[in-house]
Amino acid sequence: MYFDSLSAALSMDGHGAYVWSAYAISLLVLVLLVRAPRRRQQMFLRQLAGEQKRRQPGLTAKPEVE
Repeated sequence: MYFDSLSAALSMDGHGAYVWSAYAISLLVLVLLVRAPRRRQQMFLRQLAGEQKRRQPGLTAKPEVE
């Protein structure tokens, strides 16, 4: 193994903060890139279902009692 201990791997001769933050930011961006289309799709499907419910005659309107 290149590093003698876990602390040496984390510090990387003083460059660890930069290296590990770069990995964290990259991972965060990748997760957001995967989640964004799924979230948009779920919102679209929810809106579409609501629109279909509103367009169906007789299901949303209650009969008036005189």
